[in-house]
Amino acid sequence: MALVDNSRMEQTTSRMSEATAGDFFALLKPRVMSLVVFTAFVGLMAAPATINPLLAIIAILAIAIGAGASGALNMWYDADIDAVMTRTANRPVPAGRVLPGEALAFGLVLSVLSVMTLGVLINWLSAAMLAFTIFFYAVVYTMWLKRWTPQNIVIGGAAGAIPPVIGWAAATGAVSLESVILFFIIFLWTPPHFWALALFKSGDYERAGIPMMPNVAGEASTRRQIFAYALILAPIGVLPWGLGYTTALYGVVATVLGIGFVWYSWAVLRMPDSDRVMKPAKALFGFSLLYLFAIFAAYLADSIVERALVLGGA
Repeated sequence: MALVDNSRMEQTTSRMSEATAGDFFALLKPRVMSLVVFTAFVGLMAAPATINPLLAIIAILAIAIGAGASGALNMWYDADIDAVMTRTANRPVPAGRVLPGEALAFGLVLSVLSVMTLGVLINWLSAAMLAFTIFFYAVVYTMWLKRWTPQNIVIGGAAGAIPPVIGWAAATGAVSLESVILFFIIFLWTPPHFWALALFKSGDYERAGIPMMPNVAGEASTRRQIFAYALILAPIGVLPWGLGYTTALYGVVATVLGIGFVWYSWAVLRMPDSDRVMKPAKALFGFSLLYLFAIFAAYLADSIVERALVLGGA
């Protein structure tokens, strides 16, 4: 583990916090939260059940707050390694704008608030899954997996894959095979997405002492694993159509996106070891964000169209 200069962190304990509302909002990891909210919303809307619009809004807000709570707890615990990584050094806690204790309290309060709101106003199955997601991300992933194994992203990816299942459960009070497939799309997407980032940010992870795959297994092995995951992800992304859960509209979009993901992953696989610019890895990272958004957007559009056709036929 790399040694970290904690002088800036120690200084924050001897003065009052200078945090602004924007700093506390940053603790929520809004970009990550937006992805969580969107996939949860798709799960809720695609579920074969009608939920009161007000309750749907409450459910999504509770899931968003829970996701933000996870981010705050992650930033509290990871302040030491965030301080030595260029892309995270300016986060509120390592930058000294928010005190560690404030971040911890903020995360815990939001965790309880989100779970209790979802349980009392929606149902306890979705609340239990949200509580598990927060625990898994903040404790299992952040405090253990992230600093211990190069499989951290693989196992920890389960936390980011559960939101559509939570949304589904919020609408139906149950879990189905269809919602589990949505889980696996995100679960299989996570390793190639983050390993692409790790390829061109390996120096950051090395300084922080985080055992990301390129730093442990090497770049060549990481590129092979990225391609292997892409080959598995592409057909899983089309599976909802194959099982009759969606129309051809989704199937065509998912097929094209899957081919694109394999194509970009193939470019990463063929990337020479001497390539320090790593354009293929950066291109895959960018496309992977588009892939997840587009495939869930297609799923949402398909479910809306299919529901409208059913209502029209009635």
